[in-house]
Amino acid sequence: MLRSRCGAVLLKFLCLVVLSATALAHKKVTKGVTYDGRSLIINGRRELLFSGSVHYPRSTPETWPQIIAKAKHGGLNVIQTYVFWNVHEPVQGQFNFVGRNDLVKFIKTVWQQGLYVTLRIGPFIEAEWNFGGFPYWLKEVENITFRTDNPPFKYHMEKFTKMIVNMMKREKLYASQGGPIILSQIENEYNMIELAFKEKGKSYVQWAGNMAVGLKTGVPWVMCKQNDAPDPVVSLLSSPSFLQGTNNQRVLWPKNVFFPFFFVSVKINSCNGRNCGDTFVGPNRPNKPVLWTENWTAQYRVFGDPPSQRSAEDLAFSVARFFSKNGTLVNYYMYHGGTNFGRTASSFVTTRYYDEAPLDEYGFQKEPKWGHLRDLHSALRLCRKALLWGLPTVHTMGKDLEALVYEKPGTSVCAAFLTNNDTRVAATATFRGVEFYLPSRSISILPDCKTLVFNTQRITSQHNARGYHPVKESHRDREWKMHQEKIPRISDTYIRSMAPLELMNLTKDRTDYLWYTTSLELERGDLPMRHDISPVIEVASLGHVMHAFINNIYVGSGHGDKIEKSFAFKKAINLKAGTNRISLLGMTVGLPDSGVYLEHRMAGVHSVIIKGLNTGTLDLSTNEWGHKAGVAGESLRIYKQHGSHRVGWSNSKGSEGKPLTWYKVSRPESIPEANRKPSCSL
Repeated sequence: MLRSRCGAVLLKFLCLVVLSATALAHKKVTKGVTYDGRSLIINGRRELLFSGSVHYPRSTPETWPQIIAKAKHGGLNVIQTYVFWNVHEPVQGQFNFVGRNDLVKFIKTVWQQGLYVTLRIGPFIEAEWNFGGFPYWLKEVENITFRTDNPPFKYHMEKFTKMIVNMMKREKLYASQGGPIILSQIENEYNMIELAFKEKGKSYVQWAGNMAVGLKTGVPWVMCKQNDAPDPVVSLLSSPSFLQGTNNQRVLWPKNVFFPFFFVSVKINSCNGRNCGDTFVGPNRPNKPVLWTENWTAQYRVFGDPPSQRSAEDLAFSVARFFSKNGTLVNYYMYHGGTNFGRTASSFVTTRYYDEAPLDEYGFQKEPKWGHLRDLHSALRLCRKALLWGLPTVHTMGKDLEALVYEKPGTSVCAAFLTNNDTRVAATATFRGVEFYLPSRSISILPDCKTLVFNTQRITSQHNARGYHPVKESHRDREWKMHQEKIPRISDTYIRSMAPLELMNLTKDRTDYLWYTTSLELERGDLPMRHDISPVIEVASLGHVMHAFINNIYVGSGHGDKIEKSFAFKKAINLKAGTNRISLLGMTVGLPDSGVYLEHRMAGVHSVIIKGLNTGTLDLSTNEWGHKAGVAGESLRIYKQHGSHRVGWSNSKGSEGKPLTWYKVSRPESIPEANRKPSCSL
């Protein structure tokens, strides 16, 4: 009898707790982000999320509001950005969060316009960004190996990640604090290199996931292209948390009620690519939503590539396909690419970044891509209830024809996606007694299962083209002057060795340039007697570019490319009896941004030989070499107003077109000093 009464009392207590918790949940919407197998749930509300990548260092604070406003007008409700470690901590312990690098200001600018933010902390980001976002000083940490279970790397990675998370918390920018950040990302496309590190790769992924979730941001963490994204276990007792109940009901358990169990805070794996509606195998747990973190709107360009194109129709098809197959978040990479200012681009990537995105390099709308996607987002929003609460079914309507239907039983909520997967032939299909014309490789969206509101192949938005017109005023009354860069002798150099040294270790990412210089003593008998025969210099370089000078005369250049950085340079040269000076200007075109063992990558001159001498082949690789990082005009900053006076400038004819010439243009002296802006190039 006593046991029965105790049981009744306990049951009554539990009922009271559940009723109290349910009442609290209905009374107050708790801020934060949770999820289930259908979607993210933001502040208690399911959402269809249309996101676009906009990188704050690739545009300017003055243009951020305009870019974000155009993204919002285009139907986006999320802005995604990476965090760029090497611009924030270029020197260990010295931080930069001003101007284009003002991360907090950028996020608040997005927030002010009512959009959410996805923060991809990385801190490895790739992103066609110099060194994949890693600061160069990280390479010089003793015994470090990047992106594996390596204590020095994990120490610095965790330290930076914590600093960014704490910065966001101080500004109350996480959705759990009422801010705009709904997702964070740790690491980036680690599946691409994980096998190279074997067991240490697996343990690193687990460590990264545990470390990130342990920072308690109150929002989910994602890993893109990571099939084994870990599921760290977090105690329920530390703070109020949402638990997923049946029928997608969510219960908020009071903070002061103890229950002796745990829940799993899942780390979500997501897709990158062009057609994730068909290529993504899905989340690695049934309680994770289907997320697309990178839908490539075109292709970034490298030097030597033709312009990259991806049609508005193809983009729209991929997005409609993804949402028709249970997707609820798509991110366009890039939505606005912008500009790789200064030396921020990775190897061989051009200054202009994703100019074929919906917003071009300058933030102008690229039509019809921008407008067609805007119309698609409007159509998908009309399907919101069906996509988020309906039950999906698939119906075959003929060869390569199918209807994907979402219906909520017992209601009129219904949305259909009529798909023609044939890439060449249009078709007519009957759906629920009505005929619909379906162009080849297209999807028609019916938000009420009756009315056609959008087809991915039919564009109604306008087309535009960007043109350039020379401004006559920019060339009027201009004065051009020149300054010749000095080619250093070995006596001008400060680092000597008996072989050419590796370029990156000497330039330390402070400059792209490294001079290699040596001298060669020849007697008249060493030179070929015939005038039609010349010695040949052969230079093997690990990349990326090299200019060769013999006795201060330019003889030629060589370069690699994005795929193969190394190259060989071969050229007939004129040598003389006596002292011959050989000067090679090695260059990098951005540091690499991907792959294993980034910390061991190399560049610069590797070997130098002279062929065709009477004494045979002469290997200069073991000669004495002098090295000098940078070019003089660069270190003197003569391309700036305050630095241009540090060298002499000449307007004498005959200097035009000579190698290693700086050019300066300015208005005549009659123009006020404040309005004269010299611009220089090497």
